[in-house]
Amino acid sequence: MKRYGAEFLGTFWLVLGGCGSAVLAAAFPEVGIGLHGVSLAFGLTVLTMAFAIGHISGCHLNPAVSIGLWAGGRFPANQLLPYIVAQVLGGIVAGGVLYLIASGAAGFDVSKGFASNGFGAHSPGGYSMMAALLTEVVMTMFFLIIILGATDKRAPAGFAPIAIGLALTLIHLISIPVTNTSVNPARSTGVALYVGDWAVAQLWLFWLAPIVGAVLGAVSYRLIASEEK
Repeated sequence: MKRYGAEFLGTFWLVLGGCGSAVLAAAFPEVGIGLHGVSLAFGLTVLTMAFAIGHISGCHLNPAVSIGLWAGGRFPANQLLPYIVAQVLGGIVAGGVLYLIASGAAGFDVSKGFASNGFGAHSPGGYSMMAALLTEVVMTMFFLIIILGATDKRAPAGFAPIAIGLALTLIHLISIPVTNTSVNPARSTGVALYVGDWAVAQLWLFWLAPIVGAVLGAVSYRLIASEEK
């Protein structure tokens, strides 16, 4: 239960910190943090939580990461479901807290997006469904390769949180214009439920693509990292 609690709190922090930066600070008059700031915020949530709870739960904070770690032989199948439930609940509660904060400002309109992920008319850059699907698969694939490599027993000890946090920052710098960047079904679900409508209708892609990408990343890493006999 301590592990599940850690995953709940960690995913709460990721959604509140990452999506909160997008909703509250990205376009704040004159001193908005913009795309670069939002990208850094997502990376910092993972970096800080990896140091805080990595020794408790492994700091997955992401159903796709848990599934990818299982596919990579690093996580037991019998813990997948409770981890995913804890992550999704953490994301939803964080989305609710963010909604309460954001709605305290005059003119707040959740239908404008609320940091939700989308494609087509709901992509920040108007990218197609296929472009969004490919982006989310590839970005999550490389995220898993980096996670598995940075946490490999042969990697330098103690630096994994930095590598993983910077990887998530880079992923956001690349893909925010395409999908608003998911690579994390819990992050997508945590805000989409409050938008409803199109955000929920398109949510399937932000579950399917990250999971496919995570499995591909795990398989790829196992192929390149297996020790010579």
